[in-house]
Amino acid sequence: MSESPTSPEIAWRRGAPVLVVSVLILAAFSIAAFAAPVALDAAFERAFRFSTQSFGWLYLSATSAFVGLLAYLAFSRTGSILLGQEGEPPEYSLRSWLAMIFATGMGVGLVFWGVAEPIAHFVEPPRRMVDPQSAIAARDAMRYSVFHWGVHQWALYTVVALSIAYARFRAGQPGLISACFRPLLGAKTSGPLGWTIDIVAVIATVFGVATTLGFGILQASGGFHETLGTPLGVRTELLITLIVTACFTASASTKLSQGILFLSHINMVVACVLALFVFVFGPTVAILDTAVQTMGDVLARFVEMSLSTRPFSESDWVERWTIFYWAWALSWSPFVGMFIARISRGRTVREFILGVMLIPAAISAIWFFIFGGSALHYELFGEAQIVDAAAENTSLALFALLEQLPLPTLSSLTATLLVMIFLVTSADSATFVLSMFTSGGEENPPNSMRILWGLAQAALASALLYTSGLHALRTVSITTALPFLMLLLVMVGVLVRSLKRDLKQNTRASRIST
Repeated sequence: MSESPTSPEIAWRRGAPVLVVSVLILAAFSIAAFAAPVALDAAFERAFRFSTQSFGWLYLSATSAFVGLLAYLAFSRTGSILLGQEGEPPEYSLRSWLAMIFATGMGVGLVFWGVAEPIAHFVEPPRRMVDPQSAIAARDAMRYSVFHWGVHQWALYTVVALSIAYARFRAGQPGLISACFRPLLGAKTSGPLGWTIDIVAVIATVFGVATTLGFGILQASGGFHETLGTPLGVRTELLITLIVTACFTASASTKLSQGILFLSHINMVVACVLALFVFVFGPTVAILDTAVQTMGDVLARFVEMSLSTRPFSESDWVERWTIFYWAWALSWSPFVGMFIARISRGRTVREFILGVMLIPAAISAIWFFIFGGSALHYELFGEAQIVDAAAENTSLALFALLEQLPLPTLSSLTATLLVMIFLVTSADSATFVLSMFTSGGEENPPNSMRILWGLAQAALASALLYTSGLHALRTVSITTALPFLMLLLVMVGVLVRSLKRDLKQNTRASRIST
């Protein structure tokens, strides 16, 4: 009897080369981080500069094109195509689905940058002719912060997730990035070419997740410093890493519908409570005014911000911020895309695009209105010294804001708890996705594989925090975005062709039935 294409034996043979090569590459990187962190940092900084300066135009134009394409797919007849078998209901409720998307895709970064990014733009305005720390600088700061965490970033996650979900639930392919290329490459996706594609996805995922873990650990360290007086430094960061590792290893041992889902619901509740607290006890009217003004600015200058490369300026602001964000999202997209695809069985293309691209972008905007708007208001009309706190340590910006409100210790502890839970959910879902990549696309990979990848992520983040190599990790995660962008352009072409073919077949079947 021949083996099923989804049997464990077939899946293991498909995933073993990806697992072995990926582990070897990560081991070599970790050794280099310990042996020569300065040289490693310099090498990847050069690679990062080359990719952003030479291909910045491609990052901006491709990302903007994805936004337009997804809008077309959502509101055209293609939007009615079901990501699953006809009549199949969604696997998760709408609330659970959105909670897991939000917790996995952006939670840690949003908490970290919700105050820090507007303050950074406030101090160094995007436009050089604007005076730093002025009212106009505050307006530009909010406009770009909302833009950077809006539909463009989520469009990159959506196109990857939609490609995987279509291949998995509509075409019956394994849950692998390489499976998206099967209509183009055929059986070659089961050989070295397909393994290479999946290895690129694994490496990008590990570095992207480890970078975010590093930022989250720094944020949690700042929270404990502000509330409990613990010292800032590597020892505290490593202790937090151990706690987070223990938590997400325990969560990884449970079913997807238990650990990650349960923590995602907690995340949403805690985030809503914290945001509501700042909105009610902070400058409420100023927040509402900021929201209306910022949305008007974003809509009025949407196309300009989307395609601004500033070729006649010596400023590298676009490379350091906008292009950096798109590249970071690309390095993060294999993990986020795979996880979102895994939980989206039974959704239509239209519901998928609106739920993954628009709703998280709206939540991000609200978060920036509340936290970024409050911070800028206190800086302009009070003596908050949030700018000074951010200059000392970026992770302290949020807690400097909370110091302006009632119950600062309690609110700071709540924010720290939120960061910790977001760290656990991000790491947990990342181990799930990495296990899928390296077990041949198994929809429910074994716990042993998930625990292995959980420990590997924690070890890599700890090594780089210990060797002060977090900057090197950041630059390498962004550098991996360029080759993945090239793959993504092909993936999107394959997806569009497959959706058109599917729509024609549905139309033909409807005519025959009538």
